[in-house]
Amino acid sequence: MPSKTFVPAFEAKVGNWTYYSCLMSYAAVAREINFAHELGGNQDLGTMIQRGVGARTTEITNYLLTNENRFLGAIIVAAWGGAPEYIPLEMEKNSENSDVLSGMDRNFGVLTFDGTHQFFALDGQHRLKAIKDAVKRNPELGREDISVIVVPHFDDEAGRRRTRRLFTNINRNAVKTTAQENIALDEDDGFAILTRRLLDEHDFLGQDGVVQIFSKVGTDGELKLATRQVGVTGTAWTTIGVLYDLLTDLGFGLHESMNKTSQRATDDILDESYDLLAKRIDELLTACGNMRERYEAHAAPKDLRAPKGRDGEGHPFMRPAVQVQIARAARHIIEQRLLDWPELLTRLSELDWKMTSPPFSAVWQETPDGASRKGKMIPAKENNQALYELLLVHLAPSSRAQIDRALRAFRTVKNERYPVTAEELARRLPIATEQD
Repeated sequence: MPSKTFVPAFEAKVGNWTYYSCLMSYAAVAREINFAHELGGNQDLGTMIQRGVGARTTEITNYLLTNENRFLGAIIVAAWGGAPEYIPLEMEKNSENSDVLSGMDRNFGVLTFDGTHQFFALDGQHRLKAIKDAVKRNPELGREDISVIVVPHFDDEAGRRRTRRLFTNINRNAVKTTAQENIALDEDDGFAILTRRLLDEHDFLGQDGVVQIFSKVGTDGELKLATRQVGVTGTAWTTIGVLYDLLTDLGFGLHESMNKTSQRATDDILDESYDLLAKRIDELLTACGNMRERYEAHAAPKDLRAPKGRDGEGHPFMRPAVQVQIARAARHIIEQRLLDWPELLTRLSELDWKMTSPPFSAVWQETPDGASRKGKMIPAKENNQALYELLLVHLAPSSRAQIDRALRAFRTVKNERYPVTAEELARRLPIATEQD
């Protein structure tokens, strides 16, 4: 039977939260509190509720071991399994101290750590790691104290939602969370919510490895969310950050509440938006060079991105930079009513889906190497902008002047003539603007 640890605590309430403000020794903290990634069933994105532990814990550990003026702020801890056992206490009063102690024991009691709950750091993971490391190196530090705030966490969808929202609220008002962390955790941003839902429910995006979520998972709690690039040898189609951007651009025509990042849309609007965005993603994957079909048929998706020795024949829609510009161009074309969605998909399907082909060559640099033809992406902002402008004139040019600007942009970034002439592109001009 596990031993019990009793911790003095005040029960408090704020908003719709009941929480407990405790005093714990470093030894008790090191023994009783864990990292979220250590808890069973908490590996996937849907239950991710904590930021990774970074390298700066070494600095905090050295501070605890060497600085006599050391002091750490409170750690916020979630009790996995609901409200922890709390026993209210009343201070003994006599005639001498009754006036002084009147009301002082309001909501005072004891929290019991008996092994029936697991506790994980919701805020203060770096401090927790530093305390664990410092106590190992100097057990005497275990006698020192730190304030700990304990909140209940229920392991169901509603409970995870509450805890994720608390996490983002805490960090928005303290250390700023990254864009990727907000996507993984935010319970008010509709596009973040639907990004996670697609990763859980979509029959393609939800497959293992299709969307890169983490770029690093370390042994000491390090969790680094993927940003905007898939590794050269990676198998993913895209990353969580790019998927969010794609949904945002493909979210044209949705209810206006979907664009309010600080106010959650209703469940009905979220469901309707999910269905529409999932359909648009499916249609885009087909129109853009039969992306999904080719991905699932390929034994090694990385070879679809860049065939060995023939990099330039790689599929452009395997490149996040291309994905972003396609979605961006699609939104512009639809919002400007240059094409409807089905016609846009048809025109996308007519492009030559190879990296060396126009317009994708705007972001590609081929480097012939003997018998093989290698190449690499050009990450410059100017090249990405040129790709966007060229996509517009390939799909739905609005004027001859726009075509000329796009061709000049290509010539500026690549120092060569664009392989498609202005006259060829002008064939898709609206009749009324052909002579503009």
